[in-house]
Amino acid sequence: MPATAASASPQAAYEWSSRDSGEVLELDPFSGDPPPLTPALPYGPGDDGDDGEAESRPVGNAVLGMLLFLGTDAMFFAALIGAFIVFKYGALDWPPLGQPRLPVMVTGANTVILLASGLTMFQAYRRIRRGEAAGLQKSLALTALLGTTFLLIQGYEWLKLLGYGLTLSSSVYGATFYTLIGCHALHVAGAVFWLLVVWWRATQRRFTAARHTAVLLCSMYWYLVVLLWPLLYVLVYLN
Repeated sequence: MPATAASASPQAAYEWSSRDSGEVLELDPFSGDPPPLTPALPYGPGDDGDDGEAESRPVGNAVLGMLLFLGTDAMFFAALIGAFIVFKYGALDWPPLGQPRLPVMVTGANTVILLASGLTMFQAYRRIRRGEAAGLQKSLALTALLGTTFLLIQGYEWLKLLGYGLTLSSSVYGATFYTLIGCHALHVAGAVFWLLVVWWRATQRRFTAARHTAVLLCSMYWYLVVLLWPLLYVLVYLN
């Protein structure tokens, strides 16, 4: 009766299974036995199994690091807001007499611009998740344009206020205003610069539906500066 794979020697059974699978494998040069078989691993998400686990770990670590950074940044702004509230409600007159009033309407329109940039950033992330490289570039460029517009309008506002006598040294009101709003403006400027770097990389086709960690991290930071601003606007400009 012809030998089967189960009853044949390990070498014969191994050669028989190798011919069926089409693999070209070598026997152990010392024992003559076939090498141990390794179980098949499941494919990674979104590809053919090249980098499932290897890709997920760096992304997870990067997101965790960004969350820790955002939490630290949020606490920094919480401290600035707390100091502003203490000075505001501890003063007899706020704003002090003789100090210019803040441009509520212009800054309100500027707030809408910054909130709109949050929507375009969200759209950019959705587009790269769908693999739309050209759409990603357009949404990132529009987000950077809206952020730059916000900064230009705010800079013009500051020039007018400085001309009216509101400076860092004019009063506690001026010092707290420029410290709190200025720190936020610096964060927006840094976020715009990061956006431009990500946009440039997008023009080089560096991102795909499976690989876009930089877009995700940039969007997380952008959401922070966008969501902080309505709180600052209500606290500083409307009260």
